[in-house]
Amino acid sequence: MHMADALISPAVGGTMWAASAGLIAYSSKKVSEAADGRKVPLMGVLGAFIFAAQMINFSIPATGSSGHLGGGVILSILLGPFAAFLTMASVLIVQALFFADGGLLALGCNIFNLGFFPCFVAYPLIYKTIVKDDPTQAKIAIGSFLSAVIALQLGAFGVVLETVFSGISELPFNTFVLLMQPIHLAIGVVEGLVTAAVVTFVWKARPEILDAAVSSKPIGRVDIKKVLVGLLIAAAVTGGALSWFASGNPDGLEWAMFKTSGREELASREKVHASLAGLQEKTAFLPDYGFKKGEHEAPPAEDAKPQYPAVDTGTSVSGIVGAALTLLIAVSIGWALRKRNVAS
Repeated sequence: MHMADALISPAVGGTMWAASAGLIAYSSKKVSEAADGRKVPLMGVLGAFIFAAQMINFSIPATGSSGHLGGGVILSILLGPFAAFLTMASVLIVQALFFADGGLLALGCNIFNLGFFPCFVAYPLIYKTIVKDDPTQAKIAIGSFLSAVIALQLGAFGVVLETVFSGISELPFNTFVLLMQPIHLAIGVVEGLVTAAVVTFVWKARPEILDAAVSSKPIGRVDIKKVLVGLLIAAAVTGGALSWFASGNPDGLEWAMFKTSGREELASREKVHASLAGLQEKTAFLPDYGFKKGEHEAPPAEDAKPQYPAVDTGTSVSGIVGAALTLLIAVSIGWALRKRNVAS
């Protein structure tokens, strides 16, 4: 559900940049006040895991579409909403800058759609309402599942509104929304099941992590090495090898765009789009999660069948490098905020 710049007008893009920047500043303040140094490595490892998991598109049967994990609810349940929002922003910034996944103008929209709704709507209003102060495996699974489904529905609707306010006539509201919501409901069911499984695993291993997130208290002296190592291994395996098995079908947004306008991508019509595309071309050293193609490299034949699994060194390198960059950025943010609190 990563939006391209062609879907966004400069006015909407600027507004959403401002909204997301405000949320980042507010979340940074709250994380700094908490000063929970034990949570910093968890932010990094979870960010790496979500980056790798988002590389795997799973097919939606009978639609010709695919979806991928958002991960905002997982982050919220395990980190709390503020650290989760910063971690999700780290994932999306790495994807946009270094892998050309999602536009730079649309980055504010993507952070808001994939971060705000799970962290500040679904988590406090759905998950915490269901689990309350008496967590059980059933409550955690149900709360995780429903939160993931509803967060994705809200994010998909956010995409529709942002294109409408941007004046994208090729994507009329009625048709676009009637395609976006059902396909992302199907994707949300899969994400809900994965979210419930991951959160339940962590809860069984270290319930103190979830308790600390719910109560906004430090994790304390609980040994979380096994959780960190498990998630780090999962990130490496997912990004380095399981990414080969990603579906080649268009994702839910591209699918809905094609069904609405006859095209999976729309032509850019603003000068700022071209300028930002040029900048992104320079920063993205692994565009589309692969090595840059040489100028004289022959394109694949039109009738060539795509290989499955798509074993590719560039994909593996992208998964591992992207996960490592996300881990580094998330940890750096966490430590910087902690030091700022100590200094003040």
